[in-house]
Amino acid sequence: MSEQQLPDWADPSVSPAALDPQGVSRRGLLRRAGLFGAAFALGSAATARTPALAAGDSRRLGGEDPRLAYLVGDHHVHSVYSHDAKYTFSQLAAAGARYGLDWMVFTEHSNFGHADYGAALEHKEILKARAENPRQLIFQGLEWYIPAAEHCTVFTTPGRHEVDLLTRFERAYDGKLLGYDKGGPADADTARNEAHAVKALKWLSQQRRSGYVDDVLVLANHPLRLGIDSPHEMRAWRDAAPEIMIGMEGAPGAQGAAIPGWRGAASIRGEYENKPSAQSWPGYPADAFLTYGGFDWATATVGGLWDSMLAEGRLFSITTNSDAHRIVFDTWKNGDWPAGQTFDSTGKLPDPVNTDTPQPGSDFWPGQFSRTHVGVTRYGYGAVMAGLRAGRVWLDHGHLLDGLDVRVKRDREAGRGVTLGGRLRVREGERISLYVTVTTASRPNAQGILPELRHVDVIRGAVRGPATDRDTWKSPDTKVVHTRDVSGRKGTYTLRIPLTAGDESFYVRLRGSDGNRNGTGYLGASVDPHGPVPHAPGDGDPWADTWFYSNPVFVDVAGS
Repeated sequence: MSEQQLPDWADPSVSPAALDPQGVSRRGLLRRAGLFGAAFALGSAATARTPALAAGDSRRLGGEDPRLAYLVGDHHVHSVYSHDAKYTFSQLAAAGARYGLDWMVFTEHSNFGHADYGAALEHKEILKARAENPRQLIFQGLEWYIPAAEHCTVFTTPGRHEVDLLTRFERAYDGKLLGYDKGGPADADTARNEAHAVKALKWLSQQRRSGYVDDVLVLANHPLRLGIDSPHEMRAWRDAAPEIMIGMEGAPGAQGAAIPGWRGAASIRGEYENKPSAQSWPGYPADAFLTYGGFDWATATVGGLWDSMLAEGRLFSITTNSDAHRIVFDTWKNGDWPAGQTFDSTGKLPDPVNTDTPQPGSDFWPGQFSRTHVGVTRYGYGAVMAGLRAGRVWLDHGHLLDGLDVRVKRDREAGRGVTLGGRLRVREGERISLYVTVTTASRPNAQGILPELRHVDVIRGAVRGPATDRDTWKSPDTKVVHTRDVSGRKGTYTLRIPLTAGDESFYVRLRGSDGNRNGTGYLGASVDPHGPVPHAPGDGDPWADTWFYSNPVFVDVAGS
């Protein structure tokens, strides 16, 4: 079957409106959202009370997924309630709306000022921001200092216990507050601290199971920035509570750190400017501390750490976000402290004041550059969390794409097939196809560039079951198996890539870029002939090197 002989649902001759792969446009979904704005402004999860957009047949598990709309969000945003940021909730929510975000999570840093004062004060402002922005889903969260490791986003659905859950968790399990931060091989308390991180995730899981909160999710932030999130720790977090510890940042924030001439000659995108230390896991090479096309080495390396976790046959999602603290070229600065006040005594920085001079910064506004797209069947807080948990996620930088839909299906069956995060069950030798529906960028991004996707890469890896070595970061049977040149294509089109089920289960995931900067992948040309590469220090214009990534689809072969 050629690209011109596709089934009706994927026929490129059909009008873009009729071909919408999600079944309902995001714009139409948001128009419907206005009906429920009052409920969201009150902080109600409300998901169970909003009508389904399309009925999925739950009896066809592994064979057909529901129609989806994709909501765009950012799960890592800091405000004046973080000791090292500077913006108000109103500024950040307005910026998110300007750049098309449907949902965002405020994740203030753990510390005593936040636990004692800031979280409760922050909540009042979040309620105000929800009321002022009824078409945005605004979550309250926390950036957790993981005992023995680095940071995680923790967030929950709105409700009467959302603040209490976060502050109880912060006081009982935060590595910074407890002094449980050490995790190097030579540290005496490493085993205790790593165990406390696992205990923390199990506690969060129990709060969800008991109904104390409707939902809670955790995502590891900038996992390889310092090299202190070891492979065995990440596997332990996932295994402790797989229903809430769902993944990691595939690409960090701070993407503006290496704009030429801006921050310094040694600057790297993501502020990944570190070297191995006594706290780092010694199995990582020095190259792991860099970003590749703006993406974390764990994600960007085909056959690397992310693939080694997926090769176990278990979903572990990736995301991207702004990590907004201080925006590039911004002219605002922190306000002055009143006499006798500090962050520890108030839990909040003074509101910022504007100047006429650009201030130091590495970040973009939420949604300005980095976007996480989540497939949902309803509009609401719980729906976004359910979409994240299901792995219906793809991400892009620089607004590279307007839309992406991915389906894997048997060649002899009708229907929509299985999408991102899902599992298709097949027989050995069965012919199946991967359908990739791309909607190209239709308007210039914030830099004034109309992005163009140049290629789509299909990455395939064998599923071999649980890793014998919990510290392995390689998946030797994963590689790029197909590349499609799509230069010059505009609008909405569908690619069909034939796949054949061998004698073992596997997964496929997607990647693509503007084609401006690529080279041999970290594990060699036979694995990845044209992957993302590091930029020269101080010369990492993010707008000139943009990529999209998708979560995997698993194919389970009967008898494998």
